[in-house]
Parts: sequence; structure tokens; C-alpha cells
Amino acid sequence: MLGGTEFVGRAVAEAARERGWEVTVFHRGRHQPPSGVRQLLGDRTTPDGLAALAADAGAWDAVVDTWSAEPRAVLAAARLLRGRAARYVYVSSRSVYAWPWPSLDGAAGAGELVGGAAADAGPTDYARDKRGGELAAVEAFGAQDSLLVRAGLILGPHENVGRLPWWLTRIARGGPVLAPGPRGLPVQFIDARDLAGWLLGAVAQGLSGPYDLIGPPGHSTMGELLDQCVRVTGADAELRWTDPAVILAAGIEPWTGLPVWVPPDSELYACVHRTDVSRALDTGLVCRPAARTVADTWRWLTRIGGVAPMRPDRTVKGVDPQVEARLLAGGVPGTTPGKGASHD
Repeated sequence: MLGGTEFVGRAVAEAARERGWEVTVFHRGRHQPPSGVRQLLGDRTTPDGLAALAADAGAWDAVVDTWSAEPRAVLAAARLLRGRAARYVYVSSRSVYAWPWPSLDGAAGAGELVGGAAADAGPTDYARDKRGGELAAVEAFGAQDSLLVRAGLILGPHENVGRLPWWLTRIARGGPVLAPGPRGLPVQFIDARDLAGWLLGAVAQGLSGPYDLIGPPGHSTMGELLDQCVRVTGADAELRWTDPAVILAAGIEPWTGLPVWVPPDSELYACVHRTDVSRALDTGLVCRPAARTVADTWRWLTRIGGVAPMRPDRTVKGVDPQVEARLLAGGVPGTTPGKGASHD
């Protein structure tokens, strides 16, 4: 496991240990790894950063890599491990697709990949970095011995991106909460632990090539997700469901300003919440209920003091409190007041 101490990498390492697999974690030493793993320390971005891995005599059935920066770091690790590992699994992203991304709505041109990516490139942008990482894995291991996991929205314990933790901490403060409508809007995401479970099963099956990986369409709704946040926090929060047009007119950015949410009937909605995951379902993907993801994330968040870690290379999430207050002050046309989770 290259990484293995944060969010998705940690979920993979823990799931592998739960299966009784022997796990080696190569990491920088900035975070405590899961219990029961063997550790190697090194920083891939520095000269001789892979020295500990090069000197180790280990051999593995599979390597899992979640790297999100310069592709050349993936290429260097993959070349080093070729011949010592049977399969290279690279956790990529649906961002590698050129816009518009593939969706069940069949957007024109969907399925093409971003251009300008290279296996030996330095840092560029997220989409090309991830695509370059894919190219690096395939260059070193070949198409038959590499698995590309093109993940969509990932939530769950240890999240360091700021989506579900933001909603939980905002709702925990109580009071009126700007809830982006419609309440029954279907949303699509995957718990990091379910991603890990599918990934390890794919390794056992010897799968290769790219797979889009996220929960099935309609896995949950904005209403269910926020209702569960109210329930698990026990907060005196009032979800005020607000028309998408009101939110957009206030200058609130979909996806980041109100995490997870994007307005329905938009190209963005089709791309992030209307993904065809039939191949993943056919190869063993099982997703836990949204209620478990929310409850377990809140349990983890409270255990660490209520403040989630944040990756410095990710955008800040959440609406400005003053903007939210202005929208909700005295009632806003297009909002529907409701008390906590009981409101329909």
C-alpha cells in the first residue's frame, strides 16, 4: 500500500488486514498507520525517496496507489515494483474524463479522456495528474496487470476533503440550516470502505482496466443525507429546504458551497450523480446504507475532537455563514421550513 494512513488508502489497508492479508504500508510518517501493518518510510517527492522500498526484499500480490500529484511519482514507484508485484492498482478519479463526463443521460462526446497528460509529467492539474498516474501504471505494468479505479464522490470516516464533515459540523451547531433542494434529489456517492471492499475483491478476481466506481444512482437523497446528519448529531437543527434558483442567485457554488449538492437538470448533476456503475456492481460492488456512512463518520469525527483533517491541495468547502444567514433571515422565497429530520 503506497500511502495507507489517510482516508481511502487507510480504508484499503484496514480492509485488507480484516481479510487476513499481509499489508506493507509505504508512507512519509506524517500519520499513524492502521494497526497490524508493516511499515516502510519514504517521501516519493524527494531524491532517493523510494530508497526504503528499493532496499526491501518484499514481493507482493498487488500494489495499491492513491497518489494525486505529479504522475512521475507513480511512474517511479511502478517501475521499481515491476517484477516484485503481480498487479498495480491505481485509485484514479472520474475527473480523467473530458467534459462532459460519461453519464446515464448519454451526454454527447462523453467517454473521451482529458488531453495533455503524460506518465512522466510533473504536477499539472488534478485531472491530468490522475490521468498521468493511470498512464504511468499501465506503462510499467501493462494493461493486463493494472487496474484503474475511477472513483466518484467518496465519503466516510477519515474523510480529509471536507464534504460530509462540513455538513455534520454545520448541523451540529443547530438553528436554521440552508438545505439545498429539492429534498428528494437523488445523490450518488461511495463509502471509502465499500470502495476498499470492491478493490480488494477485484484484486482477488484478477480484474484489469478502468472501472467507474461509485454507489449506484439514487443510492441516497439530499433529504436522507441531511436528515441522518440531524439524527446522529442530536442537534436542534431546522432544515430549510431552498429552491435551487434561490441558491444559485445568491452566488453559492454547487458542489463546494453546499457539498455533495448540485442543481438538478444540469450537466454537472448528470455527470456526478448519474454514473453508470453496472460493471462494478456485476463484479461485486456492495454499498452500505447512507445512514451507516453518516453515523460512522460522526462517531469518528467526535472521537478526534470534532475537527476533520483537511488536505491542503483541496478546495475549502461550505457556504459563508453570513451568506447563509442573509438567505435565511426572516424567511426566503423559495425556502420551506422544517424541523430536523421529521420534515417532509
